[in-house]
Amino acid sequence: MQTNLAVADMQPGLEFKGYYLISAASVRTTTSGKAYLSANLSDATGSVEAKQWDYTGSFDETKNGTVVQVQGRVTEFKGSSQVNIDRMRFANDNDAGLYQIEDLVPSAPIDADLEMQDIRYLVSTIADADYRRLCEVMLQRHADTFQSIPAAKSMHHSFLHGLLMHTSNMLHLADYLSGQYSEVINRSLLLTGTLLHDFAKEKEFTFSKLGLVTDYSIKGQLLGHLVMGAQEAAQVCTELGISEQKSILLQHLLLSHHGVPEYGACVLPSCAEAELLSYIDMIDSRMEIYAEQYATLPEGKVSQRIPALEKRIYHHTLHEEPAAEPMIE
Repeated sequence: MQTNLAVADMQPGLEFKGYYLISAASVRTTTSGKAYLSANLSDATGSVEAKQWDYTGSFDETKNGTVVQVQGRVTEFKGSSQVNIDRMRFANDNDAGLYQIEDLVPSAPIDADLEMQDIRYLVSTIADADYRRLCEVMLQRHADTFQSIPAAKSMHHSFLHGLLMHTSNMLHLADYLSGQYSEVINRSLLLTGTLLHDFAKEKEFTFSKLGLVTDYSIKGQLLGHLVMGAQEAAQVCTELGISEQKSILLQHLLLSHHGVPEYGACVLPSCAEAELLSYIDMIDSRMEIYAEQYATLPEGKVSQRIPALEKRIYHHTLHEEPAAEPMIE
């Protein structure tokens, strides 16, 4: 039996005992009427579905996102690894020193302080004084949560500092593409919309004590971050005396940045900046999904269907082949 087996190393047939984060846990019933616990177990290397059959306890959903000690076996279900839990308990003070939080909580591969400095610099280059001031005020109000929270519950950048990483990547794309298409793009509007597009995710989600997303809040389910983001942007524009036209344009970017209603957009993008922002958001989110899938998918293999991409993907070798030596006659 292995101790603290990393999720990324879980292969069918292995038995283990260790500490993991539990999420998406709920008590369900089989077709025969027996109760079982369905959950996800995760550490810094990934996440795996888990089941505890013939479950006789209850599960308080507020415990999602906390540390548990699990003893179990790795099995295979529909081509993917799954954990059958034999025993599980919540970690307590007596477990201190038996696990490290940094081994359990996935975090963005960035220096968060440097990324924030970089974003503040890009904000300082926004030519429109109204939009620049709006960005500065919003950063002041949201700096701590913006720097720390994940960008999603599970689809992409669902790790600590994920929103910061996602937004920083998007801002650099927006900066470049605003120059590439300067004849139709207002750079100030595009960068402002890009910075603010996901700020309301701090209200859309609920978070564990360790900072990971555990669920959607009531406001998140009934309104969503697009609507709440547009509402706050409008409010701050009013407080700062920014014109209605600028406020409406910015709100439009926030309400349409998911591109189409099927992906959650409230309205279709109807100006060049809104269209471009929706593509930039899709590019970065989908490339992160590929990166996360490639991390566990062996080279030369095709994945199972990935719901977020609505298809299977192929992991080709990423290593450049050396150039052939020229023939000497």
